[in-house]
Amino acid sequence: MKLTKLVRLGKSDLFVNPIGLGTNAVGGHNLYPNLDDETGKELVRTALNHGINFLDTAFIYGPKRSEELIGEVLKERNRSEAVVATKGSHKFVGNQVVHDNSPAFLKQEVENSLKRLQTDYIDLYYIHFPDQDTPKDEAVGALKQLKDEGKIRAIGVSNFSIDQLKEANKDGYVDVYQGEYNLLNRSAEKELLPYTAKHNISFIPYFPLVSGLLAGKYTKDTVFNDLRAKNPHFQGEAFVRNLEKVNQLRPIAEAKNTEVAHVVLAWYLTRDSIDALIPGAKKPEQVLSNLKTLEVQLTQEEIDEIDRLFS
Repeated sequence: MKLTKLVRLGKSDLFVNPIGLGTNAVGGHNLYPNLDDETGKELVRTALNHGINFLDTAFIYGPKRSEELIGEVLKERNRSEAVVATKGSHKFVGNQVVHDNSPAFLKQEVENSLKRLQTDYIDLYYIHFPDQDTPKDEAVGALKQLKDEGKIRAIGVSNFSIDQLKEANKDGYVDVYQGEYNLLNRSAEKELLPYTAKHNISFIPYFPLVSGLLAGKYTKDTVFNDLRAKNPHFQGEAFVRNLEKVNQLRPIAEAKNTEVAHVVLAWYLTRDSIDALIPGAKKPEQVLSNLKTLEVQLTQEEIDEIDRLFS
């Protein structure tokens, strides 16, 4: 794999491989059945051994277990090899999960994440979801204090509306925004992406391949018995239509001797302010496959054609 030019996240001093690793399948026992912790650690090692330095995790993956496993791998290596992003806001109240952005809660969550990750700093800390009550600039202000103390290096928010993002960034402290964006859901292009581009905030899209739908692996006879079964993109006419669009990407992929998934991921990296991607993986070979995205060079014509197909 050729050496990759690292990209800067927002205004921060974090530099990452544009292809990172989303780690909800590393210890995310509450999200996926039958995960093996040893395999999870191997995913992280494979990424770091092949130049993927950007790891994306969260308290709620597990809960806690993803951070713990990443912490075990970090202990084996030079800490500076990894740029670790984690997220907090989930709070268990009895049997319920609520979101809390209060400064006191966020500060405590950062301390808890530091312990689980077995590190004395977190590279990028995100408020995972907005709560109803906390002014967003106050929440971010708490993270700014932690940044000044050296406990975190950069500030992120995730799943915020455009108004919440504007309030959070009132003092210009937000470095990274994470939200849903893919070829089937381009609503972020209306307000979020123009705002992040204008304010030098990196936009990290999640759900980039829509649970594999945009990877070109399914046919109209594929049957789903997991979360996908309830997703409207995977139902009836919509599913057939989506597959037809994805099939129109095959000629581009074949001409480049690559997979449809790599073409889709490469297209995202042509968007303003989308500086890095965090595709997930359940097997080490998928981690290596994701890296092939960096070898895909799309022409302006191909970029426009994909834009039009999924407009």
